[in-house]
Amino acid sequence: MDSTADDRDERAEYRRTLGAALRELRHRAGMTQDELATHAGTDNTYISHAEAGRFGVGWDTVMRLVHAMNTTIGHLAAEIERQESLPR
Repeated sequence: MDSTADDRDERAEYRRTLGAALRELRHRAGMTQDELATHAGTDNTYISHAEAGRFGVGWDTVMRLVHAMNTTIGHLAAEIERQESLPR
């Protein structure tokens, strides 16, 4: 595989890991995708796609999601680390 394909694969894995971390934090907050979307000022399709790792999530959106779930960037970072340690 060439370096461009490796970079794409790595970015896709980052997106999936972030998405899984966001999903876990949403579940811990006891929120549905609809509730999170409403509180974060977006729509449930965006939340669904972000959690599935279909696209990157911008920093401003990450912050809105974190605040809407009443959690912290530190908790998100810890969950990302936990997700990275899980077997694939």
